[in-house]
Amino acid sequence: MEYKANREAYGKALVELGANKNIVVLDADLSSSTKSIDFKKAYPERFFNIGIAELNMVDIAAGFALEGFKVFASSFAVFITGRAFEAVRQSICYQNLDVVLCGSHAGISVGEDGGSHQAVCDISLMRSLPNMQVIVPADYNETYKAVIALSKHKGPFYLRTSREKSLNFTTHDFEIGRAYILKEGSDACIFACGIVVDLALKASLELEKENIKVAVVDVSTIKPLDADTVRLCAKNSKLIFTLEEHSIIGGLGSAISEFLSENLPKNVVRLGINDTFGQSGTSADLFCEYGFTVNNIISNIKKSLKND
Repeated sequence: MEYKANREAYGKALVELGANKNIVVLDADLSSSTKSIDFKKAYPERFFNIGIAELNMVDIAAGFALEGFKVFASSFAVFITGRAFEAVRQSICYQNLDVVLCGSHAGISVGEDGGSHQAVCDISLMRSLPNMQVIVPADYNETYKAVIALSKHKGPFYLRTSREKSLNFTTHDFEIGRAYILKEGSDACIFACGIVVDLALKASLELEKENIKVAVVDVSTIKPLDADTVRLCAKNSKLIFTLEEHSIIGGLGSAISEFLSENLPKNVVRLGINDTFGQSGTSADLFCEYGFTVNNIISNIKKSLKND
């Protein structure tokens, strides 16, 4: 069982891509944390530390993109989506520029940094922007493959990564706009994203022992949503759940609910952060506090099946 931080995959993939002289990397004075520092060590002439000035960094990224460069710009998720939102909207999305924004240290798993640094609405902000595409990989492997894939596609992207090490378990290829069925099941289906996909799988395997069959779908691309896979899995399951290390408002839960309400109306149980801020604590303690545990997922599924 290998545990690795998916932010490390971001740095490794950037170095792999660095032979392409058309790629430039920007960071807002957090390269050691976001792991863009790996690119800086390998290609210092195409790495730019903009300092603690996220909005300025996004505007500079836009300038590079307008000159034909492929740009990767990174900072903590709470800053690159929050403090720089106006620049992301006006400079990147409005002009539909070729920039990948990497928001590292997302969600409550940032831990002791506390609520001020824990991005719990970044997916909501980014998926609301026209032209922006949103990628939330499940683990190290998927993050690495996602960065490679993003280097080959045009347009604005938001890539969400995490601080903590998590189980590295995916083996499938990565394709933008595709969701991956990790486990079949007809009693319920969990659509999950990010490092909590692992929890959904573990809960499903435990429920299997009680003859409760739960499908698990890795929705690593939240926008554009894989309509065919979502429709298929929802059609074949009695109950629908979503699981995300993010507010239940505006993120994956909202994306699934919006799609199904218009295409295949079903009740959706959204598991995530219930319209509140994070707080300081270890990642493990915060996951327990906010219900990101296998037992809580199992409890919610059993309760919903009983009431169905």
